[in-house]
Amino acid sequence: MSDPVVTRATVLAEALPYIQKFYGKTIVVKYGGNAMISDELRRAVISDIILLHLVGIHVVVVHGGGPEISEMLRKIGKESRFVDGLRYTDEETMDIVQQVLCGKVNKNLVATLNRRGGHAIGLCGMDAGLFQAQKLDEKYGLVGEIVKVNPDPVRDCLQQGYIPVVSTVAQGVDGENAYNINADTAAAKLAVALGAEKLILLTDIRGLLRDPADEGSLIPVVGLSDVPQLVREGVIQGGMIPKIECCVEAVRSGVERTHILDGRIPHSILIEMLSDQGIGTMIL
Repeated sequence: MSDPVVTRATVLAEALPYIQKFYGKTIVVKYGGNAMISDELRRAVISDIILLHLVGIHVVVVHGGGPEISEMLRKIGKESRFVDGLRYTDEETMDIVQQVLCGKVNKNLVATLNRRGGHAIGLCGMDAGLFQAQKLDEKYGLVGEIVKVNPDPVRDCLQQGYIPVVSTVAQGVDGENAYNINADTAAAKLAVALGAEKLILLTDIRGLLRDPADEGSLIPVVGLSDVPQLVREGVIQGGMIPKIECCVEAVRSGVERTHILDGRIPHSILIEMLSDQGIGTMIL
């Protein structure tokens, strides 16, 4: 029977080459899904981010907040409406999106990181023109697509030892409107602009599954050249399509590797970053 103390020491020793490899490098983590809702999972994600920060890895957190937005809309008697999977965002909804993402969700996340020993600072995508967008399509309302990223505010925070926590609201290039931005897309665009080593998307599924009904059919590694065939076969479908597209764009634009991880697994970020095991699907 193995000694549990020796086992723990072995796990720590296994992490060393990965800490050395990623020391001083930047990773972007898109934080969303059940990992934001469950207290246990939220604590695990927060502790992962702080540990990576403390061993010298520059972590940038980009977050969504769909459930919180829906709850606030419900409280004011407004029904959430979705078009092609995107939240239809009229002016009233946009006001709520800004309040929830840039206010409640962002500041609560920053406060939680700081309470647990992190050194976090909150940024809105509108700050210093971090994200600039134009309207995606009239049928979605004030949903935007990012056309320009100014990474300087995030870089400044990293250089001063902070963990930047970024909400996904963008300033319109026309200067008039704010736009609701998909968090996966925002994280990918920011990872490219920062020259990040890794982009990690936390989701509520194991990763890319060959058979959606079988979690044992996980595809651990996908090369860019594999993607068109997997789309034709219907393996990449539905909500996985935009996630894979984000990852493909990031890799093509210089991000070393991208990962789709199951945020329902406690400490999934650490398992992927600092162990031989790895989980989820890696796109490279």
